[in-house]
Amino acid sequence: MANEVFDGFDHTRYRDEVTERWGEQAYDTGDRWWRGMSEHERRDWQSHVAQLSADWAAAAQAGLDPHGEQAQDLARRHVEWLSSVPGTPAHGADESGLRDYVLGLADMYVEDDRFAANYGGTAGAEFVRASLQHHL
Repeated sequence: MANEVFDGFDHTRYRDEVTERWGEQAYDTGDRWWRGMSEHERRDWQSHVAQLSADWAAAAQAGLDPHGEQAQDLARRHVEWLSSVPGTPAHGADESGLRDYVLGLADMYVEDDRFAANYGGTAGAEFVRASLQHHL
C-alpha cells in the first residue's frame, strides 16, 4: 500500500508553489536530490514517508495524547525526515530556523486539504500540529 500512495508522483508539478514559498534555489536543490536517487532509493524514501503518514493518521484516530510518548516519537521522526531533504529550509537549519519552518508546515497541514489528507483529514493534521508544537 505504501508505494501505491506515490504511484505517478511527479514533484515537478509543485515547482511554482515551492519556488514561490521557498525560492528557486530550494526547488533546484530538491530537484537535483530527487533526480540523483535511483528508482530503488526513491521507492524506499516514498515508503518511509507513507509509513510516517500512516503512523500519524493511526495515532490521531486512536485518540493518543499529542504530548504523549508515542506522539512525541512521531514528531521526532517527522522533524528528522524534514531535516533530511536537501533544499528545504529544515536541511542544515539552526534550531530557530528549523522551528519556524516546521511550525509553519504544521499550520499548512491543517489549512491545506492536500496536506491534511496525508494525516487522515483535518483532525489528523491538527493532531500532527499539536504534537509538533509540543515537540518543538
